[in-house]
Amino acid sequence: MSSAQDQAAAEDLRPPPATSNIVPQQAGQLEMPDHPKRHPMARPATGRTGRSIKLLSNHFLVEICSPDAVFYHYNVSVKSEDQLDVEGKGIGRKIMEKLYQTYSSELAGKSFAYDGEKSLYTVGPLPQNHFEFVVLLEGSSARYLGGSPDGESPSGGGRKRSKRSHLVKTYKVVLTYATKIPMSSIKLALRGTESEHAQDAIRVLDIILRQEQANRGCLLVRQSFFNAVDMKCTDLGGGVSGCQGFHSSFRTTQAGLSLNMDVSTTMIMTPGPVIDFLLANQNVREPQRIDWIKAKRMLRNMRVKARHNNMEFKIIGLSEMPCNQQLFTMKARGCGVDGETVEMTVKDYFANHHKIELTWSAHVCCLDVGKPKRAVYLPIELCTLVPLQRYTKALSGPQRNSLVASSRQKPLQRLDTLVKAVKKNKYNQVQMLASCGISIIDQPVKLDGRVLTAPKLKVGNMEDCIPSNGRWNFNKKRFWDPVHIDNWAIVNFSARCDLSYISRELINCGRSKGIHISRPEGLIEEDRRWVRAGPAVRVEKMFDQVLRKILPRFLLCVLPERKNCDIYGPLKKKSLFDLGIVTQCIAPPAKINDQYLSNILLKINSKLGGINSLLAVEHNNCIPLINNIPTMILGMDVSHGSPGQSGIPSIAAVVSSRNWPLISRYRASVRTQSPKLEMIDCLYQPLPDGHDGGVMRELFLDFYRTSDHQKPRQIIIFRDGVSESQFDQLLNFELSQILKAYAALGDSELPKVTLIVAQKIHHTKLFQDGHHENVPAGTVVDTLVVHPRNYDFYMCAHAGNIGTSRPTHYHVLLDEIGFSVDDLQQLVHVLSYVYQRSATAVSVVAPICYAHLAAYQVSQSFKFEDFTDTSSGNGSNAAARIPELPRLDEKVATSMFFC
Repeated sequence: MSSAQDQAAAEDLRPPPATSNIVPQQAGQLEMPDHPKRHPMARPATGRTGRSIKLLSNHFLVEICSPDAVFYHYNVSVKSEDQLDVEGKGIGRKIMEKLYQTYSSELAGKSFAYDGEKSLYTVGPLPQNHFEFVVLLEGSSARYLGGSPDGESPSGGGRKRSKRSHLVKTYKVVLTYATKIPMSSIKLALRGTESEHAQDAIRVLDIILRQEQANRGCLLVRQSFFNAVDMKCTDLGGGVSGCQGFHSSFRTTQAGLSLNMDVSTTMIMTPGPVIDFLLANQNVREPQRIDWIKAKRMLRNMRVKARHNNMEFKIIGLSEMPCNQQLFTMKARGCGVDGETVEMTVKDYFANHHKIELTWSAHVCCLDVGKPKRAVYLPIELCTLVPLQRYTKALSGPQRNSLVASSRQKPLQRLDTLVKAVKKNKYNQVQMLASCGISIIDQPVKLDGRVLTAPKLKVGNMEDCIPSNGRWNFNKKRFWDPVHIDNWAIVNFSARCDLSYISRELINCGRSKGIHISRPEGLIEEDRRWVRAGPAVRVEKMFDQVLRKILPRFLLCVLPERKNCDIYGPLKKKSLFDLGIVTQCIAPPAKINDQYLSNILLKINSKLGGINSLLAVEHNNCIPLINNIPTMILGMDVSHGSPGQSGIPSIAAVVSSRNWPLISRYRASVRTQSPKLEMIDCLYQPLPDGHDGGVMRELFLDFYRTSDHQKPRQIIIFRDGVSESQFDQLLNFELSQILKAYAALGDSELPKVTLIVAQKIHHTKLFQDGHHENVPAGTVVDTLVVHPRNYDFYMCAHAGNIGTSRPTHYHVLLDEIGFSVDDLQQLVHVLSYVYQRSATAVSVVAPICYAHLAAYQVSQSFKFEDFTDTSSGNGSNAAARIPELPRLDEKVATSMFFC
């Protein structure tokens, strides 16, 4: 819609003067009335509809035998002998372990739980509120002196080196009393009473478990632990392994305090020779082909063990010269003159002093394991990677696929693994848990769930379609509202495709689905001269060819690779933002069948304005509380950069329903915002001219224009990607921004709002009691394993055929509309069936899926790497320089381009 049309629609949205006593205000002048701070609502009741089903969950109940126990919190300060703060959880835990061994009597023999950083907890008080201890910790000379690995190995420092293989370093540890955390606060939280210290007490219990696993030598990753002894690892390629461990966390639930155990996976560098890792990581066969600039970035901060002295070191960089040329200065042996030194190459040093003749590594650079101003060199062929080192870079497509495949477990196999893990860890023997009266039952929680009836769908020719376990198909069926496709073309970036065959098969399949597809205006092959050019150049040259023949309404694009194709982003940018052409990208398999073509047509029909299937309740206008009152449905998500891209701007996407009373049609609005910012800050944006330039204004105007000039009197918001700690922010920032945007259009009566958060990233799983299959599609649970007070439920709307299904955790934070529990759960259920890209129910409501797709597609269209280089200064200036996205071309702006 043009700006003039927007302004006209905005004027239409304002109430007529005769019926309004409100003077319209400019957006920049608008002040929202003050309201009390909102908090998540309490559960009104539990649902009753659906078929009953017996379930198990991966929650293990916890008995609290001493509810009057009190945790005492002490602040911890650890300084080295040069008065510098000691950082790093590993060294911190070693220091505190040594402190306990040395000063147990001063601590009255009390065990403590240490978080690895600044906090320590005991059950009951220590003898005094302030302690100062001196801790002596033995360590390797290389690590603490910054000198040579064995007293005389190659160092660039030229200083006198100790010949001891170990030395003692002194630390000063100060413990200061901070506060008391009563265990009784957990009991209050379990009764549904707001308790100031409940989360703190639960955090202490989690820290106790983490410390116990650290003492057993496990790798700790947030709430997960990975045991080196019996850890299951899978080679993912590229020198990376996927390792299976366990997540554990205490949760307050309706059934009481529970331990939530789940299988967890992390990535580590595959242990072994450093050279093997580099060859695999760069996919080369010989050391001479290694890119050492890339290797330097990859190896930095890795820990290695040297073969010649069996000591561990941390890599800080690489030498400038190869081993046979890299010189260092060392004290001359057998020299009577004090301080006389000689220069020697690293290669000669190891040959003369360790009788080690370097082979291939003599001709490549060394590892620098010293200090920034005092290098210590080790030949690569003598070094192996220490086990259990996390790999935090982004995975490639094949690596992700291998990780997913290796992580899959059948439901009962997964549950059996978890029960065995709880028993094996013997938590009831952990001293601190026992001293505060905690006892963990080693059997999973049993509970009753319900299976909601799948909604009836309408397809072409007014046929009914009844899904079975979350699935249906279009065999011998037509789409509900098929489009007519003309003025289109096919472009081919792949050398192995027959465009005539694809065109003919697509036209024939479309006919069976009710879509009339004209013959394409062009079958355009890429000019072979540009095949080796960059992706942006290839796309530009292809569109030059296309536009010489036709300005198409629709373009079918054949890509050379199915996933992670570098042509995809520039192609979407050119078509959506520059030309306003709807595109569908495909990478066809060797054998194209009807199912493949049907799946492609589902997406094409949706993008061009058609509807593949419709809910029968939509067709019959009988959706409770929605059909009678104009209701807008929003899906909101924020996409962040991949690991290692911390400076990349985040992409916020909001999709909104249109054509009320339908709930199957959506459009999207997408903006950039500050990196890693989870709250969407572009919903309402007052401009200097007094108008609102935010996302919600254009979505409200679109709803009004497509819904017979009706203003939304109810708004249902589905928000993805928000943690429980951010619920208050969501209620008091984002929701306020949405209401401000609505009021800026001049209406005195604000709409009623229902706000629901959907979480996919959690660790609760549901299992059928005594069955090997996943829970059936439509399974819902709102008892026992849910929050003791707040309004939440778990739903598996989809059918899980592979691995173990993950239910979506829905939190109803606000319900001003006033849905009954059954009606709200049924609405969430049916919104999983309006996803137009497939003939299956999806695991989370379609509006959220669409928001995620829109954010992803735009993030692929624009690369912000240059932004990260220029925004490394202070945060406020960086925020001011966030690049603004151009607007979608008006021909595609209101389409479901993201399908």
